[in-house]
Amino acid sequence: MKTEGKFIALTGGVGGAKLASGLAAVLAPEQLLIVANTGDDFEHLGLTICPDLDSVMYALAGINDSRRGWGVKHESWQFLDALKQLNGETWFQLGDRDLATHVMRTHMMAGGSSLSQATLRLTEALGVRHRLVPMSDQTIRTFVKTAQGELPFQQYFVAQRCEPVVTGFHFDGAEQAGVQADLARWLGDEQLCGVIICPSNPFVSVDPILALPGLRTTLAAMEIPVLAVSPLIAGRTIKGPAAKMMAELDMPRDSLGVAQHYLGLVTQFVLDEADAALAPAIQALGMQTLVTPTLMRTARDRQALAHTLVDALS
Repeated sequence: MKTEGKFIALTGGVGGAKLASGLAAVLAPEQLLIVANTGDDFEHLGLTICPDLDSVMYALAGINDSRRGWGVKHESWQFLDALKQLNGETWFQLGDRDLATHVMRTHMMAGGSSLSQATLRLTEALGVRHRLVPMSDQTIRTFVKTAQGELPFQQYFVAQRCEPVVTGFHFDGAEQAGVQADLARWLGDEQLCGVIICPSNPFVSVDPILALPGLRTTLAAMEIPVLAVSPLIAGRTIKGPAAKMMAELDMPRDSLGVAQHYLGLVTQFVLDEADAALAPAIQALGMQTLVTPTLMRTARDRQALAHTLVDALS
């Protein structure tokens, strides 16, 4: 496929990592900027952990564990076993290979590197040719408001297994943060053809990115299309708590609910063939719709969806 122009992908989580790898397979490195959510980041055992950033990085490098949906394939757990023996905190699982990423990132940042600079060095070491950047180089932390009170995201997501009832979200530090430099530069590039919001959790993977000062307004005002891929198929997510969150927030638990969440921002909305009946209602919101297979089981699926999206934006 010969395509000209540039594309920005906003991503996070397993679904976002899958589509990012598909886009990287069909677009040249100079055509694609992949922006990862960092609201999930946290400090653990003195290390800077960036779960969404790493999920995307591992997928781009072809070393992600597709069976578990997170971490590195061919992982071992000797560090975690030793930590447990020492009565250390083991609620957040750190595999031995994954641990090396966190150690190196923390070491680089302690030496003065920004998160962007550390990410570039890590991706280059793993052979990733496409540019992957954090949404910001400033610290932003997602907090989940629940019936039990406000919880740091990883406490909600991992420690409490998404069990508390969600009432809202808070992105601490977003108001004082700045848009990552490459993202700001690409948004002003005349060759930019479109922005793709990957099938990531709208609330905890995409909204933290959109919470950056001025970013949502900038995207909404752009003359190029902003395309979003629904993370729901037939009212269910392939992985993650998005559907549960929507139900607890009294939203329609389907792709129409996702489209309503992006109202005023998204111009093109992509939904799976299983949800074709929702297309007229989404079109009534003022969005163009594209009905296509969105389930990404294989590399061929990921690339097929990427081709479809790029064609729609070209």
